[in-house]
Amino acid sequence: EEQLVESGGGLVQPGGSLRLSCAASGFTFSRFAMSWVRQAPGKGLEWISSVFGGDGTMTRYADSVKGRFTISRDNAKNTLYLQMNSLKPEDTAVYYCTKTTTWRTPRSQGTQVTVSS
Repeated sequence: EEQLVESGGGLVQPGGSLRLSCAASGFTFSRFAMSWVRQAPGKGLEWISSVFGGDGTMTRYADSVKGRFTISRDNAKNTLYLQMNSLKPEDTAVYYCTKTTTWRTPRSQGTQVTVSS
């Protein structure tokens, strides 16, 4: 059974940093492009970043996070990461990792990120 489990969320002050992790199992992780998406309270799902290729060298970011967030992957550990710096209150959301092909329908629990002073 395919499974994605996010962790690393929490409460952080504006300007702070967090690193999210996503442990993948049940499929050949290195063969799939992976993405992070988020859903803020009362809003729809927002794609924020993807990593393409098994070596993780090709990445894309939404304008809202470009220059602040960094996506990466460790295929040996079957883990996807999202380093988030210079966090803003508008980054408050539940963050999900997904296969890029199914980013509109995340099936995992997600991890809550709250940016507040």
